[in-house]
Amino acid sequence: MTINGWIQILVFLGIVIALVKPLGGYITRVMNGERTFLSPVLGPVERGLYGMAGTSEKEEQHWTTYLGAMLLFNLAGFALLYLLQRVQGGLPFNPAGMGAVSADSSFNTAVSFMTNTNWQGYGGETTMSYLTQMAGITVQNFVSAAVGVAGAMAIIRGFSRASAKTVGNFWVDLTRATLYILMPICIVGSLVLVWQGVPQNLNPYTVATTVEGAQQTIAQGPVASQMIIKHLGTNGGGFFNANSSHPFENPTALTNLIHILAIYSISFAMLNVFGRMTGNQKQGWALLAAVLTIVIAGIGVIYWAESAGNPLLHALGLEGGNMEGKETRFGIALSSLFAVVTTSASTGAVNTMHDSLMPLGGLVPLFNMQIPPLGGIGAGVYGTLIFAILAVFIAGLMVGRTPEYIGKKIEAKEVKMSILAMLGPSLAILALTAIAVVLPVGLSSIQDAGPHGLSEVLYAYTSGANNNGSAFAGLNANTPFFNITVGLAMLMGRFLLIVPVLAIAGSLAAKKSVPASTGTLPTTGPLFIGLVVGVTLIVGGLTFFPVLALGPIVEHFAMLAGQVF
Repeated sequence: MTINGWIQILVFLGIVIALVKPLGGYITRVMNGERTFLSPVLGPVERGLYGMAGTSEKEEQHWTTYLGAMLLFNLAGFALLYLLQRVQGGLPFNPAGMGAVSADSSFNTAVSFMTNTNWQGYGGETTMSYLTQMAGITVQNFVSAAVGVAGAMAIIRGFSRASAKTVGNFWVDLTRATLYILMPICIVGSLVLVWQGVPQNLNPYTVATTVEGAQQTIAQGPVASQMIIKHLGTNGGGFFNANSSHPFENPTALTNLIHILAIYSISFAMLNVFGRMTGNQKQGWALLAAVLTIVIAGIGVIYWAESAGNPLLHALGLEGGNMEGKETRFGIALSSLFAVVTTSASTGAVNTMHDSLMPLGGLVPLFNMQIPPLGGIGAGVYGTLIFAILAVFIAGLMVGRTPEYIGKKIEAKEVKMSILAMLGPSLAILALTAIAVVLPVGLSSIQDAGPHGLSEVLYAYTSGANNNGSAFAGLNANTPFFNITVGLAMLMGRFLLIVPVLAIAGSLAAKKSVPASTGTLPTTGPLFIGLVVGVTLIVGGLTFFPVLALGPIVEHFAMLAGQVF
């Protein structure tokens, strides 16, 4: 580890924290339907979309109706993206002549981008036409992120409303998140990326002759417009197979900074929105402090592990940190930072190959997704609130009184739904990993033996079930078995979480607000922050420690004993 590396990390954290309040204020005004500087331009467009959809910003929905609209929209998005892949060979904007994508890969990809996972079992530049990338992949990057924001707004309204029967209007939330938040930022961001050298064209691939006389095909296309939303919407799907380590996706240090700032910006700001809409911004800052505590700890562990390198190489006189699988343009510090940011925010983009991380370095991204401390855009809010609800429930048990949070009694229904929201992704990860490592069809795709091979499979299902999308590499996941089972993990991770969350939103919105008393746990101070961090780590540890012990932890001790895999 170096002082220069830590300065870069701290500068990044300082910038992203500085963006929280102004961006949180803007998002709050947008989602509340208040006037913004974009209203004169986008207001008529917004109202026109409501007219086409047969709804109105004044019309609100019960949580079950809200959920039904969300599920219907997701089903339509899945069907359209699946169909587009299957027929892309006969459609325009296909200069490389890409044929139809296989049925199992199309299923996996359609589920992946519909659920905001963006797991890719394929190479983008060798599989998808420009039309599929633009009209399918990029569109889903926008709307799946907006669905996450909508879900977050529903549970925030659950806390901020009293004796209410509704939690908002899904179509209104979806429209506002897309129209006023995601699109304007992405238009500006994509132009900046083009300025920095990211391609944005519809030209055929370029065939170049190398100095040795060989022919090399250089892929390009509408890259910049997909890059900015893949990060801002915490999507992560790369235009190219190498993702954000590819020089066309991430050509400079500035683009690398833009990428990781975009990943955290709205996710952090949404916690400020929570504080604003519940009438106390300190509530949002307390949750953000809990998230940052886990994030900074993760950065410290992975940066230390990667800087220390492999002791077996040191014994051979090869000193230095672990640069395997990393871009020399970014080095160990920014590679470690990117790995933590992308997995803690459920994004999935990578600028380094996680399969090449040291065992404890690979443990951090795995554990980040299994907790997760922040989660995706919107999803991060309700993921964090699940742990906050459990924290006040446990605190209530300790003092022998009904727990309260933000003026709402946390009772049996909210606790049961919170547990269900946690169990769904966990079940998908552990059950599907167990199946994959005992069946020949699963074992045949594993590249490495021993605990590292287990980590490859565990990472795939963890990434899918927590809607992250990053890959550990080393696993041939583009097979019918993994395409279908990882697709199932994505569905379980998305909807076994969001259904209980909306049920919690409806239950809380219907309750009366109760004033704080002398026995109410303060939820803005260090005690509550520590409680949320503790509950998060303990619950994650109890759930996943056994399988982590069989994977990266035992691999670390084996390495110290002189054995590698």
